[in-house]
Order: sequence, then C-alpha cells, then structure tokens
Amino acid sequence: MEKKPSSDLEKITDMLSPMERKVVPYLKYSIEEIEKKSGLDNVSVMRALRFMENKGLVKIKATEQAVIDLGTNGIYYKKHHLPERQLLTLLESHGNLSLEETKKLSKLSDNEFKVALGVLKNKALLSISNGRLLLNASKEELMKKSLEEQFIEILPIEQSKLSPEYLHALEQLKKRKDIVQVNVVNLVSFSLTSLGHEIAGKDLAYASNLIEEVSPEVIRAWSKGKKFRKYDIQAAVPKISGGKRHFVNISINRAKRIWMDLGFQEMQGPLVDSSFWVFDALFTPQDHPAREMQDTFFIKGEKGKLPSSDVVKDVKKAHESGVSGSKGWRYSWKEEEARKVLLRTHTTCLSARTLASLRGIKNKTGKYFSVGKCFRNETLDWSHGFEFNQTDGIVVSKDTNFRNLLGYLKEFFTKMGFAEIKFIPSFFAYTEPSVEIYGFHKGNKKWIEIGGAGIFRPEVVVPLLGEYVPVLAWGPGFDRVIMDRYGITDLREMYENDIQRLREKKEALD
Repeated sequence: MEKKPSSDLEKITDMLSPMERKVVPYLKYSIEEIEKKSGLDNVSVMRALRFMENKGLVKIKATEQAVIDLGTNGIYYKKHHLPERQLLTLLESHGNLSLEETKKLSKLSDNEFKVALGVLKNKALLSISNGRLLLNASKEELMKKSLEEQFIEILPIEQSKLSPEYLHALEQLKKRKDIVQVNVVNLVSFSLTSLGHEIAGKDLAYASNLIEEVSPEVIRAWSKGKKFRKYDIQAAVPKISGGKRHFVNISINRAKRIWMDLGFQEMQGPLVDSSFWVFDALFTPQDHPAREMQDTFFIKGEKGKLPSSDVVKDVKKAHESGVSGSKGWRYSWKEEEARKVLLRTHTTCLSARTLASLRGIKNKTGKYFSVGKCFRNETLDWSHGFEFNQTDGIVVSKDTNFRNLLGYLKEFFTKMGFAEIKFIPSFFAYTEPSVEIYGFHKGNKKWIEIGGAGIFRPEVVVPLLGEYVPVLAWGPGFDRVIMDRYGITDLREMYENDIQRLREKKEALD
C-alpha cells in the first residue's frame, strides 16, 4: 500500500467517491481498459471521469467520427453476393444468354437487374450484342472480387481509415439503396492534468474508511479517528425528468381555459361524421372539390344517419332554391351524398350540430367553442399535415356584430402569445362577410394562414335554427398557433415524440 497523499492532493482524495477510487489505479489506461480492470460499466466509468474533471484531475475530449457500416440490403448482399456477382455467376454457368432469358433465370428484381447490368458494363466485363449478353473477360478476371465486394467485407470501419480506392467504392455504393450507411458516433477520450498524474495509479484503499453517510450504525460505532468524505456540491448531477403532459395537450387545455374564461361552453362530437354535418349543413355544394377523394378521407361502405326530417328538408331547400332571398346552388340535392361517412375535415361540423340543437328554443343565444382533431388528405410538409387540431367557435345573439367577432379572435390569439396577427377580407362558402386570420411565424419569418372566420350566411343559419339570428363563427388551425408558441419551425416535430425533445420542452411563458 502506498503512502497517504498530502496537501492539495489529500484534500481531493478525501472528496473522491467510491466509484472514483475504483478508477484511480487505472487512470493511465484507455476507457475500455479501465472498464475491464475496474469491473465498472461504461456509464459508471464515464460518470467517475466527469466527477474527476470537476476536481481538475482529467480533461475529457469528445469527438465525432463517421463509421461506415452495412445497410439492410448490404447485410443481405454480403451473405448472398451483390446483384452484379449473381449475374456474372449465372452467365458463367449458362453461357451467352438473351436479355429476356437472363432476366427469367436470375432471381433479381427489375431494379437489381438493371443495376447489375449497368455496373458490369461500366467495368467493361459485359457487353450487349443483338440482344444477347456477352462476357468480355477471362475466367480469372471474373473470379476476382470487385473493389465493392472487398469493401463490403471489411465493414464496419472508420471513414477516416479508408484508402482512396475504398473511398471510391464507398461513393459508388452510396448511390445504391441501403447497401452502406454512414453512422456518426461520439468518441470520448481523456487526458491527465498535472494533478491527475500525481494521483494516477495510486492505491487509495485508506480512503475506504471515510464515512459516506450517517446512519444509526455509524453513530453507535463512532470513533474519533474516522472522517466524513467531503462532497463536491458543485458537481453536475443527473437531470430528473418528471412526468408531465405532452406540450400539445398543455396548449389544448390552455386554449379551452381561455374560451371558458370568456364565457364559452365546450362543444364535443364524433371524429367520424356524415357528409351532412361536415358539408351540407354548412351550405357546401355536393360537387365542391373538398368533397373529392383526393382531399378527404371517406369511410368506404358506411352510411351515416341524418337528423330530423325538418332540418334535412330545410337544408335541401337552401341548396336547391335558397332561403331568405338567396337562390341557393340551383342543383338537385341528393340525400345519398349527404349520408357518406368521412373523417371530419374541420370542427365546424360541431357548430352546425350545436345550432341544430337550439332549434325550437325561443331565446336562441349562446357562446360555444371546440378544440379537436381534424383530418385532410394533404401532402405532409413543414406547415401541412393530414392530421391537425382546430379550434372552432360560434356566438349566437341578435345583438352581436362583426366587430365583436374580431374582438374575440384578437383576445384569444393575444392570450395564446400570438402577438402579431392581421385580418384580411376573404370568401368562404358558409360565411358573409368573411375574413382570413394570419399570424406572423417568427421561426420561418413569414405570415401564415391560421384560420378563417365570419358571420354564418342565412343559408346555414335558417335551416338549422329555423329562423335567422346573427351567428359569429371561426375555425383557426390550432397546430400553427402551437408552433409559434413553442418556436417550432416544422409541424412534423409536434408528432415525432422524440423523448429527449419532449423532456426539454417547457411551457411557453406568457
């Protein structure tokens, strides 16, 4: 056993945890060797080294390194040979064959067959004459492994260790699907400081007598010769990620609270609904493009139920000949089309259902909202998704007007942290006047449309309520509001469920 260290080194050794003391005798070795000799796993060794770095004993260096490995197809081809080798083997055993004969005899897919032909022609090992495949090399040349075949056999390997020839092979294989993949790995190493050199390799068995914690047993067996281990209160500790709601759900609950604080009642309804409520009740003609398969997810073979006959009759009349002086859409409205079932494309169908529920009531007033999922057959990109959230709302009152509508929207978006918004006159089939709501997206530095609003047309209100009462209505896309609130620049990030990002995501401040 070595002598007990003194001065600054003694102070540090009195602070070393049991895990660090196990590592100290092997500090002159690599991390892998320390793991083997100390019996600690990689996580424990790295934690011990981090603690030592805080004490000035070591310096840790992390570097990124590209490692080339086999992809899914590469693993298969390493066992069953590359397509070009399979084609060569076939031609060697059968002689010169026609293109069609070769294709039938080979077990290659159309794409693999084309790739194999291209590779062998580029290497001048094969030519095509009068529709027949001709080998252009001796048997010895054909037996020799290609550079790509040799390269596959040495994987995995660090990219920095590749020769110019293998780098060329890598570039050729990267053009082909899933044969090789480049993985970036973090390599960690460490070096000793001057103080670290003093302590490295020492046996610190004497420090095992230091008291780690106070317990009844320690108190009963207390002796003046024992010391407590000193704790480094500045050492980094593991982050604790407590359970919490998904930030999308947090935002949805916040939106609900805002509307309820403004005196609104929540509307709820099915995700799968009939075309009657999603389109017809909202005065959307039955030949409208939104009702086509390329825009909407229909449920094949299902038929929806229609509401009471008086509501259906009045909706039909609004479409065919109009109400309150309008001319309608001037076509023959079909009940069969209205019964088609689909994933709702907006939550405004809940507003239609709510208006119909007020039919027959004398004093038709109320404020209602909804926040829910909608579905559209959209191409997925940074600002569009086939599944998204929408917040809808209606205000039913004889005393309401367009300025009230803009006021409600301004109040909601301000409370959601969307400071910069603007309203632009627009057209919607079921509101008049109509307005589009735009918000400035700070991340992408552009104005994006976040919803539409307006006052429901008589063709919507009269068939559902049985009379005309002014109804303010809106339906902003809620996901884009969440994006701005959390500084998200890509809509897809909201549904990736990256656990690390979710842990780091904090509720946006007001």
